[in-house]
Amino acid sequence: MSFSPSSHSLSGVEPAGAGAPLSASPDQPLIVYRGVGKYFDSRQVLHDINLEIFPGETLVILGRSGSGKTVLTSMLVGLLTPEEGTITVAGKDLTRFKTDEDWRELRLATGYLFQGSALYDSMTVGENVAFPMEQQTDWTREEIERRVREKLAQVGLEEAINLNPAELSGGMKRRAALARSLALDPTLIIYDEPTSGLDPITGDEIGRLIRRLQQNLGVTSVVVTHDLRLTEQVADRVALLFEGTIAFLGTFQEFRQSSNQEARRFLHREEDAPK
Repeated sequence: MSFSPSSHSLSGVEPAGAGAPLSASPDQPLIVYRGVGKYFDSRQVLHDINLEIFPGETLVILGRSGSGKTVLTSMLVGLLTPEEGTITVAGKDLTRFKTDEDWRELRLATGYLFQGSALYDSMTVGENVAFPMEQQTDWTREEIERRVREKLAQVGLEEAINLNPAELSGGMKRRAALARSLALDPTLIIYDEPTSGLDPITGDEIGRLIRRLQQNLGVTSVVVTHDLRLTEQVADRVALLFEGTIAFLGTFQEFRQSSNQEARRFLHREEDAPK
């Protein structure tokens, strides 16, 4: 392997082993939102959100642009905090977290696939995948090399280990970023618009990959999207956000058959009726 797993380490970081997996009984929710509200200045973007996500399931959060989808998931890793209500993950109340150390265990157990892939341009694919391992673990160089190859194999990208991001297609970049999000064997994976900007065929490949990872690894997945094709592929349940609230919650089949007005508009791309 030509990439150097130790070449990008940052000073001041004390590595340890990977984070402990998040645990909850199969019949108990792993993630619970209770009465969650979020404001930006005086504008309320989320209102009285009540939602449970169970271990091993894939929940798809659907909604129009600006409906609060990414806001909802950003609060799971401390990028944003709610002004109202509580969020618990594996029984821990995130609204009580104050420091990076409070968040450390949860962040180590969470993989986050950013909308634009967010690969480091100055690193090869292998170095990108190795980066979280270097920063957050005390694994040996040999162990990191083995795990990098393993993660790239899980997303079908072994041959790209020494390529730079600029040499990758859009779909390959998304898969490389997903391999990096798997680096620390997460219990929870958050996907932010994973098919955005991809052609339908490549989008289908990403959808199949998301489903396969859930089935093979047993991860809990939260997928933020407006892509109905992807939703049908991967969703165990669908939560539809509208005007800061959950307008619908159920299976995709129930979503397709729902009489909910916003669900019908979303499914059939109908415009709001003139007032």
